[in-house]
Amino acid sequence: MKLARARTDDGVRAGEYRDGTLVTDDAEYEVDEADLLAPCEPDALFCVGRNFAATLDQMDYKRPEEPDFFIKPPHSIVGHRDPIPYPAWTEELTYAGELVAVIDEPCSDLSPGEVPDAVRGYTLMNDVDALDQQGRTARKAFTASGPLGPWIETDVDPTALDMHTDVAGERRQEATTELMLFDPHEVVSYLSKRFEFRAGDCIAFGSPANPGLVEPGDSVEITYEGVGTLVNEVVAGE
Repeated sequence: MKLARARTDDGVRAGEYRDGTLVTDDAEYEVDEADLLAPCEPDALFCVGRNFAATLDQMDYKRPEEPDFFIKPPHSIVGHRDPIPYPAWTEELTYAGELVAVIDEPCSDLSPGEVPDAVRGYTLMNDVDALDQQGRTARKAFTASGPLGPWIETDVDPTALDMHTDVAGERRQEATTELMLFDPHEVVSYLSKRFEFRAGDCIAFGSPANPGLVEPGDSVEITYEGVGTLVNEVVAGE
């Protein structure tokens, strides 16, 4: 099942997305992909970095002994098909195609085996990164740095998904979630022992190596098998 939020004639509604139709508890709406919003409203996006060996090699990082994480604020969130403004204060903007778990209800202190029951489903994020800035907050936590969507897929096994990212029609990333150093259930369990998750909170599991930068006019298309494709275009900032 695909769970989505969308703009409708009756305002923002949430429900099941079925090939262009949003089915809510009391109505059905014809929507196109431009109407879709970020599929949830998290208080925080917990993002794990350095979770693929290829990324460690690319960035010359040491292998972490436990999940290495940072947090993006709600300010970073935009939806599927929303533009990504190129900030005036960076000259090195890049992307990262990531799988994301969405928490269903408040929870904490989960074992890996309890994670599937605590997760509503999975969506996708583009971890937009201004590489020439100092520190993760400056690099990754700015407005529109966390495109999220297009929906939440409730019926998927996150541990063996093929993925790819295309930028301006060029294949830039190709991998599988089997290559993660810490699998999704391990990551959610680890973070749940440090945070009390709230409904809608998101946990992103990192990205394989992402060669190349993006420029205004580039379309970034992130696909995870069984989940969907998140599409956003980079546009010139004001």
